[in-house]
Amino acid sequence: MTKGTIMKKDKILIVEDEPFLLDMYKMKFKQGGFEVISAADGEEAIRISRREKPDIILLDIMMPKIDGFEVLENLKKNSLTKSIPVLIFSNFSQKEQKEKGIALGAADYFVKTNYTPAQVLEKVKNILIENNN
Repeated sequence: MTKGTIMKKDKILIVEDEPFLLDMYKMKFKQGGFEVISAADGEEAIRISRREKPDIILLDIMMPKIDGFEVLENLKKNSLTKSIPVLIFSNFSQKEQKEKGIALGAADYFVKTNYTPAQVLEKVKNILIENNN
């Protein structure tokens, strides 16, 4: 391998308080070639985002301490994290919730139960491609 051919892995922060779902998504993204970091609550998500500066964040809404909307608002107001694309994945399917997420700066909002982990992986990859063009 010649110098300069090593590809940097995209780093994803998965913010999910349900251990089973978190483990499932972590495994899927690792298989998909991502460097995976995770947070189990909103406060941890903000701290990790500032420290690690992930390439993209997969953010649940219903979480302990600080909900996903507050996390998103905080990330978009901070100069260190405002340019990181945030994908909300939630069980909330109400139109108002989706509109609020997009208005706060989410790159996309989708309902967990409507997508397989493989489809979520593809959505994330597509958003990263869009943001790199």
